[in-house]
Amino acid sequence: MTKPVAFVLKGYPRLSETFIAQEILGLERAGLALEIISLRRPTDAKRHPVHDEIKAPVMYLPEYVKDEPSRCIRAWLKVRRLAGYHAAFSAFRRDWARDRTSNRARRFVQAMVLASERRDAVSSLHAHFIHTPASVVRYAAMMLQLGWTCSAHAKDIWTSQDWDLADKLAEADWTVTCTRNGYDTLRSLATDPSRVHLSYHGLDLSRFSVFDQRKHIRDGSDAAAPVRFVSVGRAVTKKGYDTLLDALAALPKDVHWRFDHAGGGDLLDDLRQQAGRVGVADRITWHGAMAQEDVLKLYRETDIFVLPCRIAPDGDRDGLPNVLVEAASQALACVSTDVSGVPELIDDGTHGLLVNADDPKSLATALTRVARDPALRTRLGTAAQNKVRGHFDHQVSVRQLMELFSKSRTGAG
Repeated sequence: MTKPVAFVLKGYPRLSETFIAQEILGLERAGLALEIISLRRPTDAKRHPVHDEIKAPVMYLPEYVKDEPSRCIRAWLKVRRLAGYHAAFSAFRRDWARDRTSNRARRFVQAMVLASERRDAVSSLHAHFIHTPASVVRYAAMMLQLGWTCSAHAKDIWTSQDWDLADKLAEADWTVTCTRNGYDTLRSLATDPSRVHLSYHGLDLSRFSVFDQRKHIRDGSDAAAPVRFVSVGRAVTKKGYDTLLDALAALPKDVHWRFDHAGGGDLLDDLRQQAGRVGVADRITWHGAMAQEDVLKLYRETDIFVLPCRIAPDGDRDGLPNVLVEAASQALACVSTDVSGVPELIDDGTHGLLVNADDPKSLATALTRVARDPALRTRLGTAAQNKVRGHFDHQVSVRQLMELFSKSRTGAG
């Protein structure tokens, strides 16, 4: 029986990373044997249906040494005898000299547990995210003398040091990323740029069927039928929801509207307080984290999707937010910003409207424009839906990944 590829994730399952679960399911169905190794246990109260369809076994590593000290000690006693241990420890020491953090040490301990418990069970290792998971995979692969590969996304690229990225790119068999912006950045750091590949996540279109039944014509002129804005995303700095609230407060008084937000996040309380201060709290519904089927229903009940992405002070940013692709698949007119990979989906004025980040005045102008013009919304939404269905089918990405795994020097075993 073919040994599986071990997919190492920061957390599993996670509502905010359903695109990874969708990819895993697609690879399973395409015939790739795999197992999931998670650096932390789940914290979300809900799961998406896709998680229940995945058959791969899941193993959880100790998130902190203090949680399972005896397991960590047993791992060290085993792996220190492996032929590749000293190379891994030397790499860790070099990294430690440049990054003296508890997180760096924890990555090495997790790698020891991974190597000790899966040393004869997997054919290769694959990291989802080039920061923490790739560090664990890199050390473990050295210990086991296995090949490894990586999927890089957004925050993991932009918040990592160049030296760390360059080391990983040099050692991984291949690295794939999901936006042109990320692709260009990684290629500029790679000793062999041909081992960096661009592959958009895409969408499982069987879960997001064509929707062309948006019959309501709301233009914001009727207080009894307000135009409805929606956004889906975690309440974190890079999403720019504070800018959105300021923009909503600046909408003309004769535009009647409601706003629905779906998602958890540490800044939810701050956003609710801000909504109260700017006088829009009574027009907003904060749904919290929602299951995928409920999010789909929300897309179909509303008029305009808005996501005012920004680059956070620490460099964190979205790549190409999967929720934008979802909303576009439902023929929703989308308003977003020209950050990172967003323009790769939305050509301003053709598939949606783009404004500068952190500019509530421009955002309010764009929202007013689409609120008052249902015909414009229909044109933008239809064009966006056609683009998604023509260029963002996740099966394309699955085929690309299967080809990469098959060509990897240890790949699919």
